[in-house]
Parts: sequence; structure tokens; C-alpha cells
Amino acid sequence: MKVVILAGGFGSRLSEETSLKPKPMVEIGGMPILWHIMKIYSAHGFNEFIILCGYKGYMIKEYFANYYAHLSDMTIDLEKNTISYHKNKAEHWKITLVDTGLESMTGGRIKRVRDYLGEDPFFLTYGDGLSNVNIKDLLDFHQSHKGAITMTAVQPEGRFGSLQIGDNNEVVSFTEKPKGDGVWINGGFFVCEAKIFDYLENDATIFEKQPLEQLAQDGELFSFKHTDFWKPMDMLRDKMELEEMWKNDLAPWKIW
Repeated sequence: MKVVILAGGFGSRLSEETSLKPKPMVEIGGMPILWHIMKIYSAHGFNEFIILCGYKGYMIKEYFANYYAHLSDMTIDLEKNTISYHKNKAEHWKITLVDTGLESMTGGRIKRVRDYLGEDPFFLTYGDGLSNVNIKDLLDFHQSHKGAITMTAVQPEGRFGSLQIGDNNEVVSFTEKPKGDGVWINGGFFVCEAKIFDYLENDATIFEKQPLEQLAQDGELFSFKHTDFWKPMDMLRDKMELEEMWKNDLAPWKIW
């Protein structure tokens, strides 16, 4: 199965980094977050990717076009005009990089790669979120129902700690960043059938709005509940937290 990754947005809330590079190329532990996402799928045996590029997409193309050079030692012989690579670090990946437009919305980007997917089911996720979701379990769940799409549902961590206050206004306990009151949200990591393309109209289509809402109304949308680690990289503090996890060898998404 192919893995489709949305990687074309402007990432305006992470402007400290995205003024210079597309958000999926922001690094965690010296490697783009896009690479981390691909490693998650690869660890489960899925190695064929379609990257939906947009804002500064040429940087994503150049990164993978020069992957050997980025990760290997190299000898450049200027007189002979040759390059030799040493200690090559390759992945078993086949990557299709598609320019899906600068201003396209998420649904429009997905619609643009219809011809690359045929009638086969495919994975879909965002290029800025990490998780230790079990991809094979997700696929098994999807195949157990007849719906067009399965969405991984997650409970986000809170932004603030919570206080337990006693009768006399004394603070009894403090909990740092509890999960959000039983609320489930879209965590990405979808499995989709080709039927979803019937719900995508044009470049202005926002996948998370009318298409998903209509799929839900039609009984075609199912949720796979994931209660373990999930974290999007929305803002600079998120990047810093992910970086700290990686640095201290405490990255739950590192399953390879």
C-alpha cells in the first residue's frame, strides 16, 4: 500500500522555521520531521510514498534527490568530475513527489494525485505529526469494516496543568498537562478507499470540512482510537519538546 503525506501547507504558526523551509522539512534530531513520519510507516513494512508538495516544495524534492549526499561521506574529484560515496545510508523507499499547487487546500491536494493511486486503498497522513500508532493494527481495523475511510482518533495533551482544590481552597494535587477531558480529535493516520475521491471537488476543498462531514453522514467514516503517544508540531514549543524527547532517547515514535 502507498502512503500519501500532506506536505504543502505554509506552516504559518511555526514561522520561526517555516519562513526558510517547508514545515515537513523542519528538523527533529537533525532529520526532517517528514523523514521521521516515513520511518514510522517503513518500520511497519510500508515503503512507497507519495509526497504532496506545495509551499517551497522544491526543497523537499532536492532533499530526496540528493539523499545519498546528505547522509553519506563523499569524495569529489574535480579533475575527473566524479563523485564517490562512502558509508551509504539508503532506505528501501520509493518516493513520488507531486507539486499540488501553492494555494490548494488539503482536499484539493489529495484529489490531484488520483492518477497515482488507482483503485487501491492507501494510507494518508499529515507531514507534521508524530505518533506510535500501530499502523498494522490500524489497517486491520479498517479492513474489518466496509467504510470508505478510517481516521485515527486521539486525545490531545492539555496545554496547562490542572489543580485539584479542596474545601478550604487548599491545593490538594497538581497534574501536569492531563489529556483533554475525554475529547477525541482527528489525529491523522488515515486509511482510505478510492471512494473518497467522490467527495473531493476541486483545489478549494478542505478535506477536514465537507468531505469528512459528508462521509460521516453517509456512514463511511470510522475511528480507530489511539490512546498512546501522539503529538503534532504546530508551534515552536512543540518542536522543542519533540527535540528534547529525541535528544534524551525518549521518543515514543522511534519504533525502528
